[in-house]
Amino acid sequence: CLPDGSQGDDNLQSMLVGTVMRKIKSRTWKKQRYFKLQDDCMTIWYKSKKAGNAHSTFSVNDVEAIREGHQSEVLLSIADEFPADRCFTLVFRSRRSNLDLVAESAEEAQSWIKGMRKLIESLENMGEREKLDQWIGDWFKKADKNNDGRMNFKEVQDLLRMMNVDMNEHHALRLFMMADKSQTGSLEDDEFVLFYKMLTEREDILRVFQEYSTDGQKLSQSDLEDFLREEQLERGDVHQHAQQLIEGYEPSDTAKLLKAMTFDGFLMYLGSSEGSIFNPQRRGIFQDMTRPLCHYFISSSHNTYLMEDQLRGQSSVEGYIRALNRGCRCVEVDCWDGANGEPIVYHGHTLTSKILFKDVVNAVLNYAFKVSEYPVILSIENHCCVEQQRVMAQHLNHILGDKLLKSTLEGKVSSRLPSPEDLKGKILVKAKKIGGLEENCNGILGDSFTGLVSDEDEAAEIDEENLHRDSVRRRMKKSKQRLSKELSDCVVYCKSVHFISFRHSQSHFKFYEVTSFTESKARKHLREAGAEFVCHNSRQLTRIYPTGFRTDSSNFNPQEMWNAGCQIVALNFQTAGEGMDLNDGLFSQNGQCGYVLKPSFMRDNEKRFDPDMPQKRDDYQPVVLTIQVISGQQLPKVNIKKDSIVDPLVRVEIHGVPMDQAKQETRYIENNGFNPVWYDTLHFTIHAPELAIVRFVVEDYDKTSKNDFVGQYTLPLSCMQQGYRHIHLLSRDGTSISPSSLFVHVRIKDLE
Repeated sequence: CLPDGSQGDDNLQSMLVGTVMRKIKSRTWKKQRYFKLQDDCMTIWYKSKKAGNAHSTFSVNDVEAIREGHQSEVLLSIADEFPADRCFTLVFRSRRSNLDLVAESAEEAQSWIKGMRKLIESLENMGEREKLDQWIGDWFKKADKNNDGRMNFKEVQDLLRMMNVDMNEHHALRLFMMADKSQTGSLEDDEFVLFYKMLTEREDILRVFQEYSTDGQKLSQSDLEDFLREEQLERGDVHQHAQQLIEGYEPSDTAKLLKAMTFDGFLMYLGSSEGSIFNPQRRGIFQDMTRPLCHYFISSSHNTYLMEDQLRGQSSVEGYIRALNRGCRCVEVDCWDGANGEPIVYHGHTLTSKILFKDVVNAVLNYAFKVSEYPVILSIENHCCVEQQRVMAQHLNHILGDKLLKSTLEGKVSSRLPSPEDLKGKILVKAKKIGGLEENCNGILGDSFTGLVSDEDEAAEIDEENLHRDSVRRRMKKSKQRLSKELSDCVVYCKSVHFISFRHSQSHFKFYEVTSFTESKARKHLREAGAEFVCHNSRQLTRIYPTGFRTDSSNFNPQEMWNAGCQIVALNFQTAGEGMDLNDGLFSQNGQCGYVLKPSFMRDNEKRFDPDMPQKRDDYQPVVLTIQVISGQQLPKVNIKKDSIVDPLVRVEIHGVPMDQAKQETRYIENNGFNPVWYDTLHFTIHAPELAIVRFVVEDYDKTSKNDFVGQYTLPLSCMQQGYRHIHLLSRDGTSISPSSLFVHVRIKDLE
C-alpha cells in the first residue's frame, strides 16, 4: 500500500504498527486513544483503550493540513502541561472540528507528522485513474464482510445498494458471471475491478468518441484535432495540444506510438482538469493586480471569530485561520474591554464566548499570507476605552511589526488607493481615524492623545434597524467616542466614515474613506440610485454586512451587492449554502488570491453602469448560454434510509444582474444515483455576462417534501470552457465529493 519509494519509510512503518496518544478536547478532557494506520494507507483507525469494539476512522483524504506544536486554542490551553514538540493538530477539509493530539514522545509526534504529510502528498500527486482505482478498492473493502478477499453475489448486491445503484438482479447477475473469469462464484480483486468497469461503461462518451473516430476503434491525431476544434472550440496550436493530450492521458504505449488515442485515453482526458468545465488558464493569477484596491471584489468575512450562531456560539481563533486559509482577505475583529487591561473579541451583549485580541492578531500574523500574498484588511469594531485602545495599538505594532501598514507608500499622499500589488505582504487596519491622511503626512495632529469620532458601528446600525422595524420614531442621538491617537495612527488607507449621501461623497470625496452598510440599507440605495452606487464604488471602498436579524449566521445573496460594485461583501464563512457557494465560485479564479478585478464598466466612473438596465451600456453584448445536461456519475447517497436510492435532477441557476437571475431544471430520473442519463437542454439569455455566476445543483427529488441536496458546483460564466465537460461536484460546504460528477455540453454564443 505504501506510496512510491516509501517501502523503507520508518514513519509509515510505525504508523502501521500503531501508537497510543492523548486526544485533547479541553484543559480537562484528555483521553488516551490507540491510533493506527490501516493497511490501505488511506484510513486512520482509533479506539479507546478500554471501550469494547467501538472504534472510529477517518480518511487521510479528509485531512487538509498538519500543524506542529501548540497551534490550536486547545493545545495552547495545555501548553504548560505538554511540550510543543509532542503536540500536533490534524485540520480537516470540511467544517469538521480539528483533532488535537499529544504523543508520548517528540519522536513519535514527528513520526506521525512526517508520515501524514507524506501520505497527503502522495494522494495529491495521484492521477485520476489511480484515484478511481483507490475508490474502487475502498468499496471492495467495505463490501467484503467476511474479509476473505473475495465477493459473492449477495455481497455484490449489498455493495451496489451502498454505491447508490439500483440495478435489476438479472442485469447484475449477468455482469457478475462475465466478470467471474475464474468461475468460482465469487469475484477477487481484479475481477471486481472488471465488474466495476463493465458497470460504469460510459455510453454517453462512447457516442462522442465514435462520432469523431474514423475507424470506430481509436481517435487518430487528426480526429482528435477535429474534436478539439469543432466541439471544444479550441483556438491556437490545436495540433500541439492534441499531441500533449495523447502523451498525457493515453494509457496504451502502442496507441502513443501511432499518435492515437483509445477510448480509455479519451475517458481519462475528459475526466481530468483539462476536460473539466473550469478553464485551467483562469486558475492561476491572470488579472492585472496593479489597479487601485477599490477596483477589485475582495473576499470578506463577517464576525470572523464566530464558529456557529450569533447569540450563543463559540468564539475562536480557529475562525480566522479557516477564513484566511480559504483566501479571505478582509476579516472582522469586534473588540471590547477585557479583564486585566487586555482587550477581548466577541459578539458584544450576547452569550458568545470570548477570546483575546492579541491571540487574534497572532493568528492573523501566522496565516495571513499562507494562501495569498495580497493584502489583508483587519476590519476593527472598536468598543474599548482609550486605555485598552492603546493596548490594541501596542499589540498590532509589536506582533505584526513591519507587516502592519503604518504610513502611506513612499510617505506621499496620492489621489487614489494603492493596488494589491503595491500592498503585497501588508496588513491594513480599517477603523475610525482622527483627521485624515493629509494631516498625518504634514504632522498637523502633533501629539494630542485622544480625539472624538462619531460612534457609528455595526451594533448601532443594527439597533437603529431594529428600532425602525418596531416603528419607534425616536431619533437616535449619535454619540461621540474617544479614540486614542495610537490606534488612530494604525489606520492609513481604510478610514471608517459615516455615509451621508452619494452626492455628499462625490463632492467631499476622499479616496481612503470606507463606508459600511447593512444588507437592507445597501438594497435601498441600489433600488433608489443603482448607477450612483456603482460610480461611488469605482472611487472608494464599501463594506456590506448581514442584517442583525440573521442571528442564525445565515447569509444574504452577495451577488446583488457585487452588481453594485461593492468590494467588501462580508459573509458568515462558517455557514454553508448558496451565499458561500457564490463567494467560493467568484473567488475560485485568479489564483484563489481573494481579489478579483471588477469588469471595466464598473471601474470607470464616466460609464454610469446601472445594474437594473444593463442594455443601456455602450458595449452591451448579451449572450445565449446553452447547457445540455447529459449524465451524472456516482452521485452520493443522501438519504439515511438503508434501501433508498436517489432520484436525481439537476438545476442550473444564473446569478447576475436582476434581468439575468434565472433557474431551470432537468427531469428527475427514478432510482439511479449511479449513472443517470438526461440529455436535457437548458437555454439562458444573459445581459451582463461579465457579472454572471453559474451554479449547478443536484437534488434528490421528493414529491411529498423538500428535495434533498446532493451536490453543487459554482463558477463564473467567464471561466467556463465550452464543449463536452465534466463538472466535479462539491459537498454542501464546498469540499470535494470525488468521484461524483456531471457530464454536460456547453455553448456560449452572442445574441444576434
